Amino acid sequence: MELLGKLTSIVKSFDTDKFTVSFDLENGSNLEELSQMKEVDRLDIKLSKWHKKRSLDANAYAWVLMSKIAQHKDIRSSKDDVYEDMLQKYGYLYEDDDGYITITVKSGIDMGKVSGHWKLIKAGDKFNAYAMIKGSSEYDSAEMAQFIDCIVCEAKELGIETLPPEELERMKNTWQTNYSAS
Repeated sequence: MELLGKLTSIVKSFDTDKFTVSFDLENGSNLEELSQMKEVDRLDIKLSKWHKKRSLDANAYAWVLMSKIAQHKDIRSSKDDVYEDMLQKYGYLYEDDDGYITITVKSGIDMGKVSGHWKLIKAGDKFNAYAMIKGSSEYDSAEMAQFIDCIVCEAKELGIETLPPEELERMKNTWQTNYSAS
């Protein structure tokens, strides 16, 4: 069960050394399902900052454009290769509390065989350093809007027809009403 709301208080019991946490939940929370959780002895609880999700239409349109770019006479590539190229040029790097996620590998290693998307950040004689790039499925609405704008520019440079600007804006501003706490 995923809920949307705001943390309102944290109280520590001096007797048991445990915490009581309170939330204000938004309308639409399923009270009956939530009440059943009181009967469960132990819950797995994960909290995260809410981000507006990007539109599925925006993601689908990005793939349509990347497919058209891949089929272009000057490119002739796969849509997956074009996607990887777009991530390399315009993608966002993974970042955790310690900074960007990076690895160092021997220079001869084929990074295509390493799970994830990697951007070369430093080439050396014996070792190369790479930063991990987020896949577009993990972008928030602002990141996805920027990513699509860059793909649109690439398509226009190749003479590929794109949606009119007002339709692009509508698509980028139409977000899912089904939010998650991801």
